[in-house]
Amino acid sequence: MIVTLKDAKKILGGDVIFENLTLEINQQDRIGLVGRNGSGKTTIFKLLAKIEPLDEGHLFIKKDARIGYLAQIPTYEGPVIHYLQESFKTLMDLKQQMTALEAKMLDPEQFERTMTRYGDIQEQFTRLGGYEMDSKIDRVTHGLAIHNLLDLPFSTLSGGEKTKVGLARVLLEEPDVLLLDEPTNHLDLPSIEWLESYVNEYSGACCIISHDRHFLDQVVTKIADLESGEITLYKGNYSSFVQEKEERLLAEFKAYQEQQKKIKKMREAIKRLRQWANQANPPNEKLFKRAKHMERALERMEKLNKPLLDPKKMALSFQSEQRSGKDVVRLTDVHKEYGSNKVLEGLKLHIRFQDRLAIVGPNGSGKSTILRLIMETETPTSGKVEIGSQVQIGYLSQQPLQDAKPNTKLIDYFRSYIRVTEGQARQILARFMFYGYSVFRSIRQLSGGERMRLKLAIFMHQDLNLLILDEPTNHLDVESQEVLEDALAKFTGTVICVSHDRFFLNQCFPETAYLSKGKLHRFFGTYEETKHHVAF
Repeated sequence: MIVTLKDAKKILGGDVIFENLTLEINQQDRIGLVGRNGSGKTTIFKLLAKIEPLDEGHLFIKKDARIGYLAQIPTYEGPVIHYLQESFKTLMDLKQQMTALEAKMLDPEQFERTMTRYGDIQEQFTRLGGYEMDSKIDRVTHGLAIHNLLDLPFSTLSGGEKTKVGLARVLLEEPDVLLLDEPTNHLDLPSIEWLESYVNEYSGACCIISHDRHFLDQVVTKIADLESGEITLYKGNYSSFVQEKEERLLAEFKAYQEQQKKIKKMREAIKRLRQWANQANPPNEKLFKRAKHMERALERMEKLNKPLLDPKKMALSFQSEQRSGKDVVRLTDVHKEYGSNKVLEGLKLHIRFQDRLAIVGPNGSGKSTILRLIMETETPTSGKVEIGSQVQIGYLSQQPLQDAKPNTKLIDYFRSYIRVTEGQARQILARFMFYGYSVFRSIRQLSGGERMRLKLAIFMHQDLNLLILDEPTNHLDVESQEVLEDALAKFTGTVICVSHDRFFLNQCFPETAYLSKGKLHRFFGTYEETKHHVAF
């Protein structure tokens, strides 16, 4: 056992997030920590990493055990390679000592003494893996596709790039316990598949928060399910957890129903005994005693809580009253350049009514550029982009609500798109899990998942017949992802989607287009069925 969180209680903003919570992490564990958005998963990681204090309870960490956690987007002054080399602080110190001693060895009078000292440090450097340091950095940076960033100043990177570099550093530190919070969010498919293989080979323990069901299936052997402030542990991957949890809930519900029947019979028996005792002349004390004894037995009985078989989910359905023409989008011989950088070269794409097309490819290959060309927010360097007749586009970006002012109230933003009364807006928003006074929160207070749900609420009440989705599952919990999948299945219009979520791709898109070297290679079949056709 490396880490034990015992009887933990945490209060945030006056609300009890959880209490009496226990979690154990053993050597070589592969744990998936799952639960709905806002259930407290990230808070648990911050407690384990000692970033936040416990309000009550205990945290035990094995002596000298190191916890690795990427808490937030890191800050650093200097090039990326120096930031990554800091993972090997001891080795870098030894390397500097060796360099200094090499200079001293040029002095014949100091040569012998210096050579002995140099040999000792070099032996320690070799034993600690000093000569493997560069190959480790090379392996991780190529796996996460950040090798081209090494010489850049860290401060010039985008938020996603900083997060990936931060993840690389945590992996290079090789801690005893690796805490990964949504590690696939900023990764493309090749990097996700590389990370799977890395985690599977990792010698330490891993605990992973992720809504990527396919990733969890590939890497975890236990699921810690956080629900209503309690953790229930299941053995197996995510798919086996879903099945086992459903079976357990049904068994618990059956036991609850049986207990309720027993309680009802006991209460009826107590009532009858009291009636019979009162009807007797004089009143029958023995019957009163039997009723009292039965009442005590009922009070002592450990009552089962009613299991929540169908937790609240957002109510999502897309309506398309006005259908588009047969030809929805056509890109002909499209070239797109940014300065000397050629992104698209002679690209062709024809989208027809009711097509369901997934576009996949490495980060930076131009997937989002294609979406912007279709929405006509960008123009091609050459070639033609044609949008069909009666096409009504709805675009869901990776960062929804970017057009909103931070202090705008949630309900006011919704009503700026959907013309309804405040009462009607509150009814609609409640179906997207915005209850009571939460509709008056400002946009800046919303989490990524809440922003995505708000945008989906707006989509649902617009007459759209072409949905363009850019990483729509990134911020949604599994329950909301399932609702989105169901809504897309019932949608009668056309859908184009860029995503790295393999479960979502395989579930919703019968056609897959691979963007490689500026051209699209389109195949009938899901990602899983077609991925062998193209090598990035």
